[in-house]
Amino acid sequence: MKDTIPTAETASRRPEPAARGGRPRRRKLTFDRVTFFLAFLGVPLAIFVIFVLIPFGQAIFWAMTDWRGFSPDYNFVGFDNFTKMFQDDVFLKALRNVALLAVFVPLVTLTLALGVAVAITLGGPGKGPVRGIRGASFYRIISFFPYVVPAIIVGLIWAQMYDPNAGLLNGVLTGLGLDQFDTFAWLGEKATAMPAVMFVIIWGLVGFYAVLFIAAIKGVPAELYEAARIDGAGRLRTTISITLPAIRDSVQTAYIYLGIAALDAFVYVQAMVPNGGPDNSTLTISQRLFNVAFAKQQFGYATAMGVVLAVVTLVFAALVFLVNRLTGGGEGESKRKAPGSRARRAAAKGGAG
Repeated sequence: MKDTIPTAETASRRPEPAARGGRPRRRKLTFDRVTFFLAFLGVPLAIFVIFVLIPFGQAIFWAMTDWRGFSPDYNFVGFDNFTKMFQDDVFLKALRNVALLAVFVPLVTLTLALGVAVAITLGGPGKGPVRGIRGASFYRIISFFPYVVPAIIVGLIWAQMYDPNAGLLNGVLTGLGLDQFDTFAWLGEKATAMPAVMFVIIWGLVGFYAVLFIAAIKGVPAELYEAARIDGAGRLRTTISITLPAIRDSVQTAYIYLGIAALDAFVYVQAMVPNGGPDNSTLTISQRLFNVAFAKQQFGYATAMGVVLAVVTLVFAALVFLVNRLTGGGEGESKRKAPGSRARRAAAKGGAG
């Protein structure tokens, strides 16, 4: 067989690699690549469009009608439902209530969850290797247990515990000598109804986020904690300077999830105070939506409330991302850390040389 000797002409037909720092060449679309994109990108995108974007678009349309829900007849009313909504004192009260829930429930829940997680994973002896407290597995199970119970069951149980006549809470307080709580209505007083509801929501969710933070803290290198201990840093200083920055992404994700849960909070509140509480002090947007739709049969107006709730949820998530970015989180933090890490590697190479 005659050997083929490459010539200048054949060599010129060979694809040249991209120049250093230049844009890489595009790969040809083969059958395998097309099927991969269709299977792993096209199908999820189609599901998202069909079950999220299209229903949301339909909701916006029905929000601009006077549809009664059980009739095919409706009239297009434009933005009248939204104008009526922001002139509705009951809806505005519900909006203020969910704003309070979105501020206090995530803040208190994540603070308690972080404290539990730090105690379980780093609360061991001050000498020797860094480890958690004795019986950490037991405390992890106990803290997670309330999250296993369905939210409706949690709400009904605490509604009985708050009962002014036969509730366990008043019974314990009166047994301790606090006779003023003999028939105190925790969910019937305007000053205590919302804090009582917040306590139940926090109690039901704190265990899940404690377990989430425990898993995140275990991913932090133990050398960082040992170095901090050698430098004389206490547990509080270590938590603020090492633990929090290391699990920042987990905290951000947890805050968004908790904020969305607090903005809804339908199940907990409906189980304990289905009528909205004294002077609507515990009424949420989802409760108001439910009553307007199924009690008054104003589905167009109720759909407008749902659209506003969805927009409020998106704005809340955007604000969390923005605050995290402005305070140094996300990609900006990794970019700032990169020069320092490169400098340490360079110093290590120089020392080795």
